[in-house]
Amino acid sequence: MSDFRELLNQEIAGLSAKIEQSELPDEMRYQLKKEIIALERSVELGNYDEKYEKVSHYIDWCLRIPFGKKTEDTLDINQAQEIFNQHHFGMQEVKNRFLEYLAVLNLQKNNLQDDKFSAPILLLVGLVGTGKTTFAYSLAEALGRKLVRIPFGGMGSAKELRGNSRLLLGSEPGKVLKGVCEAGVMNPIILLDEIDRAAEDVNMDIMGVLVELLDPAQNHAFTDDYINYPINLSQAIFLATANNTRKIATAVMDRMEKIDMPSYTDEEKIAIAKQYVMPKVLKEVGLKSDQFVIREEMWSKMVRPLGFDAGIRTLQRTIQGAARKAARIIVEGKYNKVEIGPDNYKIFLPSY
Repeated sequence: MSDFRELLNQEIAGLSAKIEQSELPDEMRYQLKKEIIALERSVELGNYDEKYEKVSHYIDWCLRIPFGKKTEDTLDINQAQEIFNQHHFGMQEVKNRFLEYLAVLNLQKNNLQDDKFSAPILLLVGLVGTGKTTFAYSLAEALGRKLVRIPFGGMGSAKELRGNSRLLLGSEPGKVLKGVCEAGVMNPIILLDEIDRAAEDVNMDIMGVLVELLDPAQNHAFTDDYINYPINLSQAIFLATANNTRKIATAVMDRMEKIDMPSYTDEEKIAIAKQYVMPKVLKEVGLKSDQFVIREEMWSKMVRPLGFDAGIRTLQRTIQGAARKAARIIVEGKYNKVEIGPDNYKIFLPSY
């Protein structure tokens, strides 16, 4: 037993050293030192098993918070425009709105102190597959910031965002603070994805947390229930997406600027498929461009295999499925090249 206590004391000493070497705020450092003292006493009294696990787990999460760390923004409007054009076809109004957004960030950075920085919060609203989430990734690439994605689909409790009290067994921080820890910086882009899809019975509780997150007057001291210490998220950029706004509380809507994502026309989908989807799918499947060909007159069939779709996800899945079938035909040695035309297109389209 004495050997086990000695081992625990060594681990506690290691935790104490990590606290001393960290860049924690003074108040948090003081609180963690008190935890270490209580832990040392519990080891002396022999009541260390459960307490040690809880306290060491808590200290470990506190040490993961990247206090004082941030990325420097790249606010080159021309470079950002190239990135948006590289990843998105058309949608010039949406691109212009994002470029205006970057211009505002540029002016804020040049004219305001860091503690006065407050990025506008954008809400991208559109049907499935219209590019809401990919625009967020493009913005992160343009700014040179880390991106944290928090999916709201089926979220069953506000505690998933804010965390549980550490008094509960197995508790951890919420998704917001976990995301910041994973990003390793205090100023990531935090993507609140599909905020209209939280579970009905807890929707208002989740909206209450969102009000705090999205309000510049409150998010400088966001308190995760597990860490129980105010965390400054004012340097983070918040983006949200939704399929529609019916389930979003008015107080949340008032804190965001809405951008409507238009649906793609068939002509735009064909252009996107040729320029973006096909090269990516060919690379994924391992086919060369001359091994899998879709004839020009067949694109209308590929775009609408099952009727109208506002986005491009169905089109992407259709091309992926057709490419896999072509790959099998070539590997089985039946043909060296597969060309989709009027005589065989039904073989390559989904049948459900």
